[in-house]
Amino acid sequence: MKIIYHGHACFELEADGHRIIIDPFINGNTHTKVKVEDIKVEAVLITHAHGDHFGDAIQIAKNNNAPIIGVYEVVSYAMSQGVSGSPQHIGGAHEYPFGRVKLTIAHHGSHLEGVGELGNPCGFLVTMGGKTVYHAGDTGLFYDMKLIGEMNNIDAALLPIGDNFTMGIDDAVKAAEFLQPKVAIPMHYNTWDIISADPEEFVRKVEEKGIKGIVIPVDGEIEI
Repeated sequence: MKIIYHGHACFELEADGHRIIIDPFINGNTHTKVKVEDIKVEAVLITHAHGDHFGDAIQIAKNNNAPIIGVYEVVSYAMSQGVSGSPQHIGGAHEYPFGRVKLTIAHHGSHLEGVGELGNPCGFLVTMGGKTVYHAGDTGLFYDMKLIGEMNNIDAALLPIGDNFTMGIDDAVKAAEFLQPKVAIPMHYNTWDIISADPEEFVRKVEEKGIKGIVIPVDGEIEI
């Protein structure tokens, strides 16, 4: 599997000729150089409705004739805007042509400006090409991450480290301890000063716990 990072919490996952995007915050994300029209995917996954995660989901879904996947309330709103959707909810999994998506809990909010509350936030366990990636979404640390790690063979964990709105570095390191992924990758940092964090500090601390850490540069990629 190839993991492409576009800054903040936006990732593309590619395997076996399939490609999806998670939390496509492109316009307004001054870190990425990618353009909305450059995104070619077959599904758009949304962890929650905040604008820096819901982002350009509608336009990308329309451009690619791709469904939006997430909790029922987020997907229902997206479908009201003229795109297709595949609603799930926390704890539920579904098989798609590109792979398997299971929703996990996340401790956060899910308010879309001008619309209102859109259900609960979530994380994703995405399995493609025999690899499983856990995108934690925006969340605080929670002990059930230990269960997620025990019940799933996680190849890569994408964990927020920016503090203030989500876990900070030390909580994200503990999350990695609970999850025991093959590699831990920081996200949701340095987009704005209020979530400033040093990803290399996260890598250093997580590797002290015996877990490999990797910082993906914005618009960079790795293979797992």
